[in-house]
Amino acid sequence: MLTLIPTSHFSGIVQVPGSKSISNRVLLMDFLAEGESEFFGILESDDTKYMRDALENIKNKKTDLFLGNAGTAMRSLTAALCIGTGEYILRGEPRMHERPIKDLVDALRTLGAKIEYLENDGYPPLKINACGLNGGTVHIKGNISSQFLTALLIAAPYCKKTLEIIVDGELISKPYVYMTIRLMEKFGIKVENDDYKNFKVEKGTYKAQSLKIEGDASSASYFWAAAAITKGNMLVQGVEKDGLQGDVMFLDVLEKMGAELNGVTVDATLFPDAAMTICPLACYAQGKTKITGITSWKVKETDRIAAMANELRKVGAEVLAGDDFIEITPPEIIKAATIETYNDHRMAMCFSLLSLNSPRKKGAEITILNPECVNKTYPGYFKEFIRLRGEHSCTHPVSAGFFCGV
Repeated sequence: MLTLIPTSHFSGIVQVPGSKSISNRVLLMDFLAEGESEFFGILESDDTKYMRDALENIKNKKTDLFLGNAGTAMRSLTAALCIGTGEYILRGEPRMHERPIKDLVDALRTLGAKIEYLENDGYPPLKINACGLNGGTVHIKGNISSQFLTALLIAAPYCKKTLEIIVDGELISKPYVYMTIRLMEKFGIKVENDDYKNFKVEKGTYKAQSLKIEGDASSASYFWAAAAITKGNMLVQGVEKDGLQGDVMFLDVLEKMGAELNGVTVDATLFPDAAMTICPLACYAQGKTKITGITSWKVKETDRIAAMANELRKVGAEVLAGDDFIEITPPEIIKAATIETYNDHRMAMCFSLLSLNSPRKKGAEITILNPECVNKTYPGYFKEFIRLRGEHSCTHPVSAGFFCGV
């Protein structure tokens, strides 16, 4: 565990690591590509390690792959492994076996894939007897996870004929699909996109590329939020405002909240990951904050709607939550609390912010259980967070790798 004591200081310069979403996409496209790519600034974390290890192991044509709780790896590999030949088992941590994959599997079976559920129907672990994908027309639901569509798109050039993908219902997290399409284009594959309702990809082959990976905008959101709370001077390097990541929309939320951090109502359909960072900000806000468009939170590393509601109540906030929203009434006083992270990196990073003092409201002593869960996407997060807070900012550094001061 790691205990952070309140501080009013948060300023400096930070270089955030590469985007997880971009990193895992380009690692897979490079594996499928002709030639050898060169990447600069690619993320080194648990999620990218699972992807790298899997890509190395699938060369054996018969292997058992453990993917932890890396949703991007699980979903995209489920589709990609079907395009070749071999026998593969895909499994992960217990939470991964609770995250739905039925809609993707149903779509792949329509295209001729041979996939079995090894435990519960609709969920990993899976067994794939790869024999290629036929192409043609396939339907996929858009309201559960954009990763299902991304998985089909990445595999599409290697189908036996042109693949047309029809999205049933409204597509959530469109910026992630935009990211996938743009990266496919960089690797030489054109995607016809009809208003995110219909996609067409002809047969082709990815070509190796030299790419600089953008800094992770979701990771940047915690530092932007910390500066907003403390009125600190914060420079986050590596993130591009006009880049591939929808999570830069978090900056629009900060602008809407204003310098005094007024409560807001936000539709987070386009940036659900960074939207979690609005929740600790809401505890410092004047008035209620409501976040909608967060259905996907329920099928992430944990049920993030329930987890966020539980932990916000510990610090004194009043919370209403439903299947697609969370509404937060800020506490009069932020209470000291021990925060359960549910092995979810974003829970750990979000609640670290409640140890900061704003000019109007003091933070509290916050103890983060299992702080190592940030290794999923940002192994150095707490080191940087503590450095930017200044000295004497934490106590009880029980876990290896976490320490006080700078």
